Amino acid sequence: MRLTWLDIRGVDAEIKTAIVEEAVHQRVSAIVADEPGELVDLPPTVRKVLLPRGPLPDDLGPADVVIVDPERHGDPAVLAARHPGVEFGPFVEIVDAPTLEVACEAARTQRWSVLWFRDPTKIPLEIVLAAAAGASGSIVTVVEDVEEAEIVFGVLEHGSDGVLLKPQRVGDATDLVAASAGGSADLELTELEVVRTEHVGMGERACVDTCTYFREDEGILVGSHSKGMILCVSETHPLPYMPTRPFRVNAGAIHSYTVSHQGRTNYLSELKSGSKVLAVDTKGRTRVVTVGRVKIESRPLISIEAVSTTGQQVNLILQDDWHVRVLGPGGVVLNSTELKPGDRLLGYLPAEDRHVGYPIKEFCLEK
Repeated sequence: MRLTWLDIRGVDAEIKTAIVEEAVHQRVSAIVADEPGELVDLPPTVRKVLLPRGPLPDDLGPADVVIVDPERHGDPAVLAARHPGVEFGPFVEIVDAPTLEVACEAARTQRWSVLWFRDPTKIPLEIVLAAAAGASGSIVTVVEDVEEAEIVFGVLEHGSDGVLLKPQRVGDATDLVAASAGGSADLELTELEVVRTEHVGMGERACVDTCTYFREDEGILVGSHSKGMILCVSETHPLPYMPTRPFRVNAGAIHSYTVSHQGRTNYLSELKSGSKVLAVDTKGRTRVVTVGRVKIESRPLISIEAVSTTGQQVNLILQDDWHVRVLGPGGVVLNSTELKPGDRLLGYLPAEDRHVGYPIKEFCLEK
């Protein structure tokens, strides 16, 4: 989980109370204010950060961290010696090469560094992150909105330790916390036994082309029903007559479910450029990948029926072709047209029913 600092300085008084209540409920990392009095009533679950617009007050109130302008307020180390128990760090506005070097030095040496990059490119942030590699302090980057926060969290595959966002509306804190979670939880895969296969005629199938190279033991989960899916491998393994396409999963008929970001499911037909899906490996480890395109074409289809050790029935309808593959225990690659009763597959059995892709506890019969 990345650091989420919410800047309430200058927020409209009519919505400030609601925004703070939401932020506390969502467990943001810190509330940032310019007056110590704004921090008094905050619970101990949230870090209290003072970022003064004017002179540094003599009484810092309940502040845990104070971010200062070194040229105006003084050296953070000297200030920390005067205020035992309070951590200090610099605020650096990066506008040119000299201020970029100041930011690099702060990131290397300070416990806290709040950085405001005025240039829209993320190259200066990349330079700071590289300069501070291995440092023990935390870099908090000022962002304009949640969308920029998601980008900042991913810069150089490491990202800023945290972001500072001034909320514009109730809901921004919730969205920011969700964005900070970044990664995805592992899934508990289960072994399935093939019961039968059947050629079911023509239909539309979807190839999901992502913006990511899959590993050889990785694919996406696909199934005809929301409570049972099979792990379809990507085209990372050699194929006759054609090159590998390690960014692609020949995923199944268009009605099929797949697991997307934050536990939601989507029909394959709903996916489009920019959609998010979960890449899953044979150990259940997951990562969020971005869809580049979905290629839907009419093809012969084959139905695979499998069952779990608990008796849960699972169905998957794939393109009826040898090169379309699924994964078995230990990462064994299985050609769909060669599956036979008794073969073992890897699958996933979500516990919840679905309504427009969201998990919900209700009666729902799928067959």
